[in-house]
Amino acid sequence: RFIALHSTQAGRKTIDRFTTIITRPSRRATVLYRTINRRRPAMQISTNTQTLVCVLRFGSTAPKQQAMAALRALVVGIAIAAAHCWVAGGTATKGPVTYVFGDSMSDVGNNNYFQLSLARSNYPWYGIDYPNGVATGRFTNGRTIGDYMAAKFGIPPPPPFLSLSMADDDFLAGVNFASGGAGILNETGVYFVEYFSFDEQISCFETVKRAMIAKIGKEAAEETVNAAMFQIGLGSNDYINNFLQPFMADGTTYTHDQFIRLLVATLDRQLKRLYGLGARKVAFNGLPPLGCIPSQRVKSATGECIAQVNSYAVQFNAAAKKLLDGMNAKLPGAQMALADCYSVVKELIDHPERNGFTTSDTSCCGVDTKVGGLCLPDSTPCRDRKAYVFWDAYHTSDAANRVIADRLWASMTTASAPAPAPAARAGAPGPAAVPAPSPSRA
Repeated sequence: RFIALHSTQAGRKTIDRFTTIITRPSRRATVLYRTINRRRPAMQISTNTQTLVCVLRFGSTAPKQQAMAALRALVVGIAIAAAHCWVAGGTATKGPVTYVFGDSMSDVGNNNYFQLSLARSNYPWYGIDYPNGVATGRFTNGRTIGDYMAAKFGIPPPPPFLSLSMADDDFLAGVNFASGGAGILNETGVYFVEYFSFDEQISCFETVKRAMIAKIGKEAAEETVNAAMFQIGLGSNDYINNFLQPFMADGTTYTHDQFIRLLVATLDRQLKRLYGLGARKVAFNGLPPLGCIPSQRVKSATGECIAQVNSYAVQFNAAAKKLLDGMNAKLPGAQMALADCYSVVKELIDHPERNGFTTSDTSCCGVDTKVGGLCLPDSTPCRDRKAYVFWDAYHTSDAANRVIADRLWASMTTASAPAPAPAARAGAPGPAAVPAPSPSRA
């Protein structure tokens, strides 16, 4: 249940500063809390693979070694944030603050609160390998990549936004806004009925920031947001549940080159909006090889990966990297990184035996050809869940998520760090958000 914001002020003692504070008035949140206190289960139809967190590469034209060094700089910043201890409402909280935006690969339960959502996973067999075997709304049999990464940072996974009350202090340590079915475009996922689009997720973050200012004061809130890690995993649904679907208009309205330009222009506006709200350290997850996920393989006459779809993912990743390069060059203090998920996930798929798996071309739940491709209660999961890269037709398994997180962590901790990017003077205004390239159909 959403509770009205309290205006209680709370002090904050800053041990150190990682970045210069950049202040910009936040905009009024426009998101509607449509069914926050409704919990009736709904039948699922489909939700798709989400971008996977893998090897981060900073948005620059530097060689790979320099890119890994830049990544280490970002990790050092998070480590510094972890050393901070801020006090709000009399409760001390330690650890890096993380804000997660995304779709079903990052959703940890937001869609559970949407009565009419057709993209939910709060039922068996999801969560069978999660502590106590609980289906929490994660679209896998156990933990997400984000869960494993949070453990490595020594913090609990950020809770779902819709589980929180802005009157309490829980939201001060980080929030997960991800929602199954979401994409970069607002029209993506519209047939899932209820979910948070990326634009709505950003509006939810605006709500959190206003509540933070009310609790700990504007300066402390700005500093916290500036030093926080923003993890964004979106884009897969824009292909799997939009451009590649014959009943969605975008696939017939645009050529692929035009569609990429639409995606990038929309993402440009959204990232600038987040920057205006204080986001400085952004990890944007590139697309994995979408043509190799089980739901796409079954469309191939040979059962192999669909090369055309993989090519789309590669092209989008290149365009996204170029966008991040430009933002790092133009926006003071911006440190935006691209997660090169493609190569790491492709390695798991092409050589499962090298990574402790036996099967990467079909799902553990055997639902590749079923409508929706989800592991419904009437499904029969495989006997050895640790042997499969994919849990259902779209999402990676708990075992695969652990391997991906391990490789990400290794890449973070083995590179040397360069000098940080320059920061703007305190109080400098952020850039104005550019208009959307086209009106939303959602």
